[in-house]
Amino acid sequence: MENQANSKSIILNYGLYLGLTGVIIHLILFATGSLLEYQWISNIVGLIAMVAFIVIGIKKFRDANGGYISWGQGVKIGLGISMISAVISVVYTLLFMNVIDPSFQQQAMEFQQQKWLDAGMTEEQIEGATEMANKFQSPGIISAMILGMSAFLGFVISAIVAAIMKKSEEENY
Repeated sequence: MENQANSKSIILNYGLYLGLTGVIIHLILFATGSLLEYQWISNIVGLIAMVAFIVIGIKKFRDANGGYISWGQGVKIGLGISMISAVISVVYTLLFMNVIDPSFQQQAMEFQQQKWLDAGMTEEQIEGATEMANKFQSPGIISAMILGMSAFLGFVISAIVAAIMKKSEEENY
């Protein structure tokens, strides 16, 4: 593997595509006024997009590398794609919370409190749950959760995809 392909451009390109996909989905749900009710759509589409862009990125690197890729290279590319996307998500989330719709967190909390009330929770239980949820609403905690979840999911997806797609020159002999 002397003439190895450069993984940086693949990681940056597909990480950017993945991050922008998440931002666009979020903005569409926000613009239609259905972000609170259908946040799960954003999560599912984001997960599908993560798998797709990691698979495409690893495959593109393998093809550019003469059909060869090690497990470690695959994990590096997939994790890189997910982390570039996570940085874009963090920047967008902070921008959304502080500029685009600063009242969104309060609206989301009221929406959740109503769901808890409908589920039969008492006022004391709702108050306790609200206090706990508010502890996780700081920009630092939210950013850390986005980065941590992206790193975890990115690693798991990359490890599986890389194990399936790996191929070394030694396997041909």
